[in-house]
Parts: sequence; structure tokens; C-alpha cells
Amino acid sequence: MATVSGIVSTTGVAGLTLGGGHGYLTRRYGLTIDNLIEADVVLADGRLITASEGSNSDLFWAIRGGGGNFGVVTSFLFRLHPVKMVFGGPMLWPVERAADILKCYREFLPAAPVELYGFFAFLNVPPGPSFPKEIHLRKACGIVWCYSGDVRRAEEALRPVRDLGPTLFEHLGPMPYPALQSAFDGLYPTGLQWYWKADIFKALSDEAIALHVRFGSSLPTLLSTMHLYPIDGAVHRVESRDTAFRFRDCLWSSVTIGIDPDAANNPRMISWAKEYWEALHPHSAGGAYVNFMMDEGQDRVRATYGENYERLV
Repeated sequence: MATVSGIVSTTGVAGLTLGGGHGYLTRRYGLTIDNLIEADVVLADGRLITASEGSNSDLFWAIRGGGGNFGVVTSFLFRLHPVKMVFGGPMLWPVERAADILKCYREFLPAAPVELYGFFAFLNVPPGPSFPKEIHLRKACGIVWCYSGDVRRAEEALRPVRDLGPTLFEHLGPMPYPALQSAFDGLYPTGLQWYWKADIFKALSDEAIALHVRFGSSLPTLLSTMHLYPIDGAVHRVESRDTAFRFRDCLWSSVTIGIDPDAANNPRMISWAKEYWEALHPHSAGGAYVNFMMDEGQDRVRATYGENYERLV
């Protein structure tokens, strides 16, 4: 049994949930907040209350995407789903094929069964034992897949992607869900420098794809990356005013991240992330997934919550 979580096992459940929460099971089961039944919250005056649809419902609305502004949540009660074995793992292609892969991805995935999830990434292939030596440090693009239905049907669901031709590297197969959830933990040890810029998109135009290719092909450090996460499927079954998280008519949640162990590289990776974001922002829905935002000013907060902002205030 499982509920919707992120894509690495080290993501904290409280922050994930209060900001909305999306991950490998999102297209099938929605956001983490769509699977939240109730939460125990300590308020500023010290009272411990329970927030749910039937008790303190206004607070329950606010904590589903409104962040950690309303109290200290001491427990969550989640709806679980039968998720034992999934079929998943990464497919990588040379970065020179990124435009073709993105164009296929934008058409294929929204029309695919909701059991199929895949997030797109630009990356430098890590020099680790998981990857063949001949592709170490090579610039690549990839999709990390998770098929949560009958694993015998996974290859059929992925057939349109197979038609794109040979991959640079792939490692797909049946595995327990927690194995996929923790597969990339080793790439991101504690103590790294991180800089985030994010937006949410309703579509991926040809112009936006060209910009992604331009910036995604020039990652400033070994670990820097850009991820596009799908937020369609079950997410769209909830209305934008039903929770504080409002992007119920959008398709992609993006995050551009500068990552490096050496603080001396911060200016270079921060400049890259900002320029990437500034180029793509005109194509966005105007706001971002709050768990991917840094301190970016009140206007960005207003843009993110839109018509839900005043109720949150």
C-alpha cells in the first residue's frame, strides 16, 4: 500500500504534503493533498486541533497546498492505494535528440494511461557504477518512468517511446515501489549547494522546447539539472478552488536546479538557473509549485495562488 510521494525517499513528508505533493503516482492518484484525510495541527495559541473535511474544514482547505503557515502539523492520515510492484527506471538519449524527445513526450504522455508516469530531465551522466563508463559525464536527456498498473502491460504502454529508436542507456524493469522511490538517493547526498527556480506550464510550445534545449544542453555543473513533472490525470479531477493548490488545469511542473558540492560554483549555477527561468517564464502559467520556490518576493506568492490568495490571507 502506498500514497503519492516525491521522487526520492529523503523528501520530508510534511513539506511535501503542505505544498501539494507530486510524484510517481500523481497521474493515477492525484497530488499528495488529494489523498490527505486529516491532519493534527498545533496552532499558534498552543491548541491541538484536527483538520478534515468535517472538522475545521477551512484550515483543511488551507493546508492542502498553502504551505506551513498555519501551524505545526504533528500527524497526517493518508488514503492508501495498492501499489506493490511497479515497472520503472530511466531511459537516456544523447542531448542532441532532446527536441525530438520533448516533442514526443508532450504529445504522448497526456494521452497515455494514467498508470504511466514519466518525468523528463536534462543531466550529465554521473560517473558511477550504475552507468557504462563510455557514457560517463556525457550530456543527455532522459525520462524516468513508473508504470503502476499490471507490469505485464508496461512495455505495451511504452511502445510509442520505443518507436523513437535506440536509447543511449536504459535500466527498466519490475521492482518494488520503494526501490524506485529511493533509486536516486545516492546522487544527492547531504551537504550540497542547491539553487531552485520553478514554474508551472499548461503547454510545451515549439518555442519553449527550443529554449529548454538551449539551456538544458549547457548544464553549469555535474549535478545541475532540469526536471519536468507531469501534473495531469487524476490531478485534473479536482477543481482549482477546492484546495489551496490551484493549478488543476496545467500539465507540467518544472524545476531548474543548480547543484554542486563547492560553494565557489554558486554564482555560475545561479546565473544559469535564473537565465533559464527568465527565458521560459513567459510561456508559463505565471506561478510555481511552492515546494520548488525560494524567497522570491510576495508577487510570486500572489501569482502562485492566484484566485485562492485572498482566502489564504
